[in-house]
Amino acid sequence: MFVTITESPIDINNLIEKTRNEDAGAIVTFQGTVRRFTGELEVESLIYESYNEMAEKTMIKICQDALEKYNVIDINVVHRIGKIELKEDSVAICVASAHRKDAFLACEYVIDTIKEKVPIWKKDVTPKGEQQWHD
Repeated sequence: MFVTITESPIDINNLIEKTRNEDAGAIVTFQGTVRRFTGELEVESLIYESYNEMAEKTMIKICQDALEKYNVIDINVVHRIGKIELKEDSVAICVASAHRKDAFLACEYVIDTIKEKVPIWKKDVTPKGEQQWHD
């Protein structure tokens, strides 16, 4: 298991390679990507801030819970902070398991629980430079 918070762009290929396992018949990946619209609001980037130490501890606990709850071999997560431009990834999750169903279920659990419990906040930045915290 590998969990980190970074200001650097996420290297999804590197994360996938960290997740590969000779016993895994499936690797499921999720990439949360910055899109142009948040509802009706047009954005040009997002700014993520976090309480890094607590965020990493919480993500580790989430991954440990998923490893116990689902029949998976490994879970690796990278979450970015700082300014992230359109089409860039803000979070990436890779889950390895013997079978795809377990990997999909665990991956969905991890991203849903990260969004619910991890102290990471995002701010929308509009093309006019206006900034507002995202609910």
